[in-house]
Amino acid sequence: MLNRPGSGGSNDPPPVSDYVDALSGWASKRRGSFFLLILLAVLLLWMATGIYSVQPGEEGVVRTFGRFTGVTTSGLNYHLPSPIQQVTIVDVSSVRRVEIGFRSSATQRQDVLGEALMLTADENIVKVELLVQYRIADSRNFVFSVQNPEDVLLTSAEVALRDTVGKMSIDAVITEERAKVQDETRAILAQLMESYGTGIQITDVRLQGADPPEEVSDAFQEVVRALADKERLINESEAYQNDIVPRARGNKQKLIEEADAFKQQRVLRATGDAERFLSILQAYRLAPDVTRERMHIEALEGILQQVQITLLDSDAIGGQVLPFLPLKDLDGSTLPDATTPAPEGE
Repeated sequence: MLNRPGSGGSNDPPPVSDYVDALSGWASKRRGSFFLLILLAVLLLWMATGIYSVQPGEEGVVRTFGRFTGVTTSGLNYHLPSPIQQVTIVDVSSVRRVEIGFRSSATQRQDVLGEALMLTADENIVKVELLVQYRIADSRNFVFSVQNPEDVLLTSAEVALRDTVGKMSIDAVITEERAKVQDETRAILAQLMESYGTGIQITDVRLQGADPPEEVSDAFQEVVRALADKERLINESEAYQNDIVPRARGNKQKLIEEADAFKQQRVLRATGDAERFLSILQAYRLAPDVTRERMHIEALEGILQQVQITLLDSDAIGGQVLPFLPLKDLDGSTLPDATTPAPEGE
């Protein structure tokens, strides 16, 4: 308890000014420590700003006073607080896209004619739309080599597409060589990205549309339909050819084989007849009469086999009805059995 001077130790409370003076004295003694604590807290907060997290599929590009220092991978990392070090997080796993000749969103699609209209080799104007898909292959080059690398990619893709289209006719771009436009554009664009050192890897190039200007669109559509009909007729004729030619070749081979078989048959038959004649001649020389008789009988057998025999009843010749027995039309099943007795009364 503080005593008021001259109070003689009375129990009266001290005035407020005594408390103020005492507190001011205490604060003046500890002012240096207080400012030191505040400075230490600020320093700790400043150092804590260097803690950062890198997600899977991302890389952190660390810069020390603006110069590249290193690349950090996924996880919890630390860098010296700004302005000593800075970190740029780069997504290296996602596939991104850039659009040439149009811009699309979730709700609408808008044409960019300044990019889409191009001049072909035959001095025609064609409207071409292209979609480029890419990913970040080198995060260091993506951050340091080129300023605004995605804008550089957009410009380079347009240059590559114009270079490719400018070497082709409008018919080739619209109908015949659309795949070639994609392949050549991708090759040129990949070469440009590598030469610029952007750290961008081209994964796919897709031609979204290649159409003539709207003023002549109908005429070109007629041309496209005519080319499609031409291709269809060619395919149909090739299919007809593939059906007829093998069949004709098969018939040809069949006729050749039949002719060869007929030739062999004739040769063998002639050879057999000659050998048979020689054998008969040899037998005739040994026994002329017997051989002549045998040949006569064989000739009669061959003739009589072709003669139709008709039997007539001599008693019925004078009648009005000529009895006729068609023995040739009767087979063994219709002839009466000689062992079967005839019915009574006959």
